[in-house]
Amino acid sequence: MNAPIKLTAKDYATDQEVRWCPGCGDYAILKAIQKLMPELDVPKENSVFVSGIGCSSRFPYYMNTFGFHTIHGRAPSVATGVKLANPELDVWVVTGDGDGLSIGGNHMMHALRRNVDLNILLFNNEIYGLTKGQYSPTSQVGTKSPSTPDGSVDLPLTPCTFAIGAGARFVARSIDTEMKHLTSQLTKAHAHKGASFVEILQNCPVYNDGIFDHVKDKKTSADTRLVLENGKPMLFGTDNSKGLRLNTANLTLEVVTLGEEGVTESDIMVHDETNKVLAQMLSELKSPDYPLPVGVIYQAPAPAYVTDVYNQRIKVREAKGAADVNALLQSGHTWTV
Repeated sequence: MNAPIKLTAKDYATDQEVRWCPGCGDYAILKAIQKLMPELDVPKENSVFVSGIGCSSRFPYYMNTFGFHTIHGRAPSVATGVKLANPELDVWVVTGDGDGLSIGGNHMMHALRRNVDLNILLFNNEIYGLTKGQYSPTSQVGTKSPSTPDGSVDLPLTPCTFAIGAGARFVARSIDTEMKHLTSQLTKAHAHKGASFVEILQNCPVYNDGIFDHVKDKKTSADTRLVLENGKPMLFGTDNSKGLRLNTANLTLEVVTLGEEGVTESDIMVHDETNKVLAQMLSELKSPDYPLPVGVIYQAPAPAYVTDVYNQRIKVREAKGAADVNALLQSGHTWTV
């Protein structure tokens, strides 16, 4: 028997012209995923990418796999159907902050609540890009756009907080241009059984340029980014000179500096990705008072929806015998007209 052919990133690229605005973070995410796919040991014919509507939703055109470009906000629902129809498929959902958290918020919530075995990637640029720059559910207060010319007054939704609140069992955050970190988070998300939710901070150079520069700029990122590692102290800053400590008086996280007021590394909280309360606290941290956490925020495996559905089918068939449509139609409350 011939050895299986080792695929490369080029095998996952299509002949379609990639059409995003110059400088869009989607290019970097696409390259990262095309590079990652051959390493996942999944037959290419078993990979499916499902998207809704938006800039990010062009993704299936550029992946040489099966795919669906569906309708606004409904990608999680279509992907659920795909996974139920064939559990052997490796199903990825690509959506944006507008597509997935506005019109699609209800569908996203239930896919996470049910713990459907999907890899959900939410590209967050805090704006509606495809429809010309209206503010989105994640836009910051004060965001000026065609729909909020005087600045948004809405309190923004935090995607990771939303996911945890909806019952997601795997929640992570990464950055579009940080290929090494992004790839590691996608690998972990893929290995998780059940719904995995990865927020990817993504730059929109046309309508919201530089919104994440404080986290991405290598000159400032040491102080503005907290890289989470399970079982390790939550340290950040130059030479890991700062960290997060639990304030036991009000049960909140606070930033402290090692060496000041007797603070040592033993005072710094250790990240436990199975601790949901800690995950909720981390997901809500906002700059400039706190560094932005990136990495796996929460992971606590639970039975996956598709597995439970198929197990239930087996039990029903064992109890009721082979299916008979004619018998079904004549059972229960019937009447003759």
